[in-house]
Amino acid sequence: MPERPAPPPGTADPARTVRATSTAGGTAPTVPLPSATPTGDGVIVDGISGWIGSAPLRTLVARFGGRWPAGDLGAVLAGLDDFSARCWDFRAGRERPEAREPDLDPPTAELVRTAADTLGLVRSRPPHRPRYAHLVVLGGLAHACLRRVAYAAHLLRTGVGVGGEVAVLGSFRPLSEVERQTLADVGVTGCDTEVDALDAAVRHTFAVSAPAADDGLDAGHPHHSWSSRTYRPAGTPPVRVLAAPSSEPQRRRAHTADTQRFWAEHAQLARHDEVLLVTAPIYVPFQHCDALRTLAVPYRCEIDTVGVDPTLADLTRLPEPTLTPGRYLQEIRSAIRSMRALHTTLADDERAGPSSRPTS
Repeated sequence: MPERPAPPPGTADPARTVRATSTAGGTAPTVPLPSATPTGDGVIVDGISGWIGSAPLRTLVARFGGRWPAGDLGAVLAGLDDFSARCWDFRAGRERPEAREPDLDPPTAELVRTAADTLGLVRSRPPHRPRYAHLVVLGGLAHACLRRVAYAAHLLRTGVGVGGEVAVLGSFRPLSEVERQTLADVGVTGCDTEVDALDAAVRHTFAVSAPAADDGLDAGHPHHSWSSRTYRPAGTPPVRVLAAPSSEPQRRRAHTADTQRFWAEHAQLARHDEVLLVTAPIYVPFQHCDALRTLAVPYRCEIDTVGVDPTLADLTRLPEPTLTPGRYLQEIRSAIRSMRALHTTLADDERAGPSSRPTS
């Protein structure tokens, strides 16, 4: 894969800038994310370069005292990863709700919010296509599990077609006491893990009581275990709730990439399948690029990632946490790291050649 330079300041390509509609009715230019299409990997690489080299990100780096990294795209990504680790990592290895909030002056906080909006972390947008092979809901904290499953059902009701299945992907991460209370406040009880919350959300949202198929392995430790439950609601595609084992069970629980790969094997994902991912707007850039890396590159499928629309009436009863400037900076860092991993995977994939890819 020939190395591309990050674009110099002030050279945004107008053809790669889209207009995103605000939930409040206004419009603002939004930097497009990398995409996976049948035209090849170059589209993805160009998309990484465009997002990484965009004016909002350059402005943020400068505001926090950083110098723009020199070199090709790989060097710029590495430099931004290092910079964001020093300046925008407020988790320090902890779960997201435990991250500290930085003390920013009002102009800096407003700059962060504006940049996050332009970089695609704030507003919801509709799916690009009327029909997909699969719809994939990504799990998260308890409130997110409920909201994302509800939004997936809304998309199906309002005309998004799905030829394969709705996949609801979670993990065996234990719920915190705050999450348990969040669920109890809306009448959901008996959940111990993230995948339990997703399963409860599917049962409630799709009005199903028992799975048509229930499979899995209890290995005595959540890092090694997996589960798969498939429901068949009337009038909709089958809905599979899945939790995967970790690819590094000695170090950590399964993360999103583990679960996506595990699902792709179970669903027999095929070349050029169109996959619609549902998450929260703040996570769209990083989870979209993770899906490009774990699904689009090996399977040559297409990925469209959308965030839940918080203005929908059927979601207003579910609590939405306050999204602070620190949260946005943390997830901009996540997007940088995800694009760096995607860039590395594309280079490795080109060196390995077609023989390394699934043949489905």
